Amino acid sequence: MRNEKIVRATKLILDFMFYSGIVVVVTLPWTLKLAGRYYEAVILEQYVPMLLTLAVSGIFGILIVGQLRKMMRTVVNGSCFVYANVKSLRLMTGFSLCISAAFLVEMFFVPTIATVVIVVIFFVAALFSQVLSQVFDEAVRYKEENDLTI
Repeated sequence: MRNEKIVRATKLILDFMFYSGIVVVVTLPWTLKLAGRYYEAVILEQYVPMLLTLAVSGIFGILIVGQLRKMMRTVVNGSCFVYANVKSLRLMTGFSLCISAAFLVEMFFVPTIATVVIVVIFFVAALFSQVLSQVFDEAVRYKEENDLTI
């Protein structure tokens, strides 16, 4: 029963992140201008590159959370080791690399330590997703072999 509560809580968090992420990306032009009032030097001078970087990374972030939500459905249904999860993990690899690339480009316009950290974090996330996809692929293969044996 305890695991069921954790799964439900995780699903609610992912749902909140998905829908609030959409709101954040849609309102980004206005919120970035609002933030520009407090950080004028950087945001107002580099408004377009920052807006593009944040919009692109926000969209790919929403896509990552969408894939996690899809994977959570398989956990709730009790069938985690399916090829759909392998595909989701591979997609998340690509999405993470796109976020990393977007911030790599931003480094030419707004070079900060935070930008470097984001590039590294999403590159590591891409590697992690790729390795997990290979692990899940093997697990699905073993599961299908065992199902055929029985």
